[in-house]
Amino acid sequence: MKEVRQAGEALSQKLVWTDETADSIRRTFAIAHNWRDSHGYPMNRFRAILNGQIKRNNMSGNAVARLKRMPSIRGKLIKQQWPLDKIQDLAGCRAILPSIRDAQALIERMRGLNGHVLHKEDPYIEKPKANGYRCHHMVFRYRGNGDDGVFHDRRVEVQIRTWLQHTWATAVEAVGAYRSENMKGGEGSPEWLRLFALMSAEFAVAEKCAEPPGTPSRTTRVEEIIALDKKLDAADTLENIAHAVKYTENIDPRSEPEYYQIIYDKKNRIVNVEPFFNAVAGAEAYDASEIKAEKSQSGVTTVLVEADSIENLKAAYPNYFGDVQMFRTQLKSIVQGDAAVEYEMPKRIAPPRLKPREKPDDSWLRGRNKRWK
Repeated sequence: MKEVRQAGEALSQKLVWTDETADSIRRTFAIAHNWRDSHGYPMNRFRAILNGQIKRNNMSGNAVARLKRMPSIRGKLIKQQWPLDKIQDLAGCRAILPSIRDAQALIERMRGLNGHVLHKEDPYIEKPKANGYRCHHMVFRYRGNGDDGVFHDRRVEVQIRTWLQHTWATAVEAVGAYRSENMKGGEGSPEWLRLFALMSAEFAVAEKCAEPPGTPSRTTRVEEIIALDKKLDAADTLENIAHAVKYTENIDPRSEPEYYQIIYDKKNRIVNVEPFFNAVAGAEAYDASEIKAEKSQSGVTTVLVEADSIENLKAAYPNYFGDVQMFRTQLKSIVQGDAAVEYEMPKRIAPPRLKPREKPDDSWLRGRNKRWK
């Protein structure tokens, strides 16, 4: 664990790539990547738990999972000065449900989960952040049996949110990326940030939930939303975002990859998705891409996601694809005098499989990085 903490300390500093420092920096990244990747197996298990709960209770949502991006990890190391081994969301699962009722039901079922320890909760649906963020966060400490014992105490963050909450968060990230502002972190245009806070209150009312603190009465709020939409040309900007991102993929529709690497070129607004059929290949490509981006400072963002399909991937991470149409529709509805409405997701009927699906081989996850005890 000493190596992990030392790597975290090094990553919290500015890295200068030279012939003399290159090997040392690569070793630092290798240690940090190995520590992060050792959370992959617990993450995979919690995603399976979430999807199992969703299916057993006839919900229409889905859960995806991701290992935290290294730039985000470094941001926490720098700003919050946490040791690398104490960061709680290196592995994260996100469940997106159509209604607040389903979200609350899933939260209760996860609270009653046996075999793992619920370490921490942040109920941002019951108590929204002032900026409008609403989502329920749960941090679990993994408990394994037998060979799984090497992952004892690995922490996995579970986020449970509705599609309406997800729509809001997507728009914040997409507009922030479009304007090159960290709006997710509360930075950037005060007018846009204010619009998002007010829209969050409208969404909360639609879901019969608590509104963000400090938001005005509905009459005053709607008047301000209309004024901000006009001043920012917000609806048209959201439409432009949808057309600004170029998206490519190289995925055979007959194939069934387990992992997808999203590569987002911020400068040229180009998104490419690469499929991987086993976790080890995906993790190795992910690690290599991050080192390349760090060294070149190219502005390319990459993230490795575990998802059942490309459709679920796009639904869970629409900000990378410029998909802000649902938020735009809600905004236009409010401006025209109607209220925001809770999203109703149609029940999905799974197409018949032409051949039995092979059980994924997760043995690499069990054996990876067992030295981190």
